[in-house]
Amino acid sequence: MFLSIAIPCHNEAGNLDLLLDEIVAAMSGRDYEILVIDDGSTDNTADIIRARAKTLASLRFLQHDKAAGQSAALRTAAFAARGKILLTRDGDGQNDPAYLPQLADALTAAGESYGIAAGQRLKRTDTRLKQLSSRFANGLRRAILKDDTRDTGCGLKAIYTELFRRLPFFNGWHRYLPALVLREGYHVTHIDVVDRSRRHGQSKYGIFDRAAAGILDLIGVWWLRRRCKRVPEVQEISLDK
Repeated sequence: MFLSIAIPCHNEAGNLDLLLDEIVAAMSGRDYEILVIDDGSTDNTADIIRARAKTLASLRFLQHDKAAGQSAALRTAAFAARGKILLTRDGDGQNDPAYLPQLADALTAAGESYGIAAGQRLKRTDTRLKQLSSRFANGLRRAILKDDTRDTGCGLKAIYTELFRRLPFFNGWHRYLPALVLREGYHVTHIDVVDRSRRHGQSKYGIFDRAAAGILDLIGVWWLRRRCKRVPEVQEISLDK
């Protein structure tokens, strides 16, 4: 099965070279493409991508003219992807690429009624304050959305590309993919992944700005799920006599 790997990047020049090497090693024997989405970087991220493309045939370069955020970058990848399954991961190197083939296998093994395989982080490397705030946010989300996912903030996911394209888009949707997939009538499967520390650069998210946006997003996703109406399957009946 042909797979697409999406890597949203904003000023991740220090992490990208090693990350691409790790992906190539992890995906050995698989048929895949790598889509790097440069989300308005102001460092030399674009130069690194162009240099690697000379020797890495599977690499594709998508560039935003200005920073639009991780959700927009993943949407760009979803509509450009050629693979049946889209594998997502963050560009900061914290998500270990070794789990990418495991996610693809978990999704296909789960069966046709499953739409996404989501990674759930163990041994978090964030500060204690970030861990506590994340635990509270995840608990609140699970209580309201009933998405049965312990950790939606993990960037490692495998989702069918056509399904991803159908999901309602909004800024922050990448944190609610399990709930949005459930809304479409599919199930969610999970695998545990081990978190790593960021090698270079700084996190693009703070605790309080994420919390403020997260409350509005949570209300919005709850409303979307409540207002969802199943689209019936349509069969044309032959009128030949």
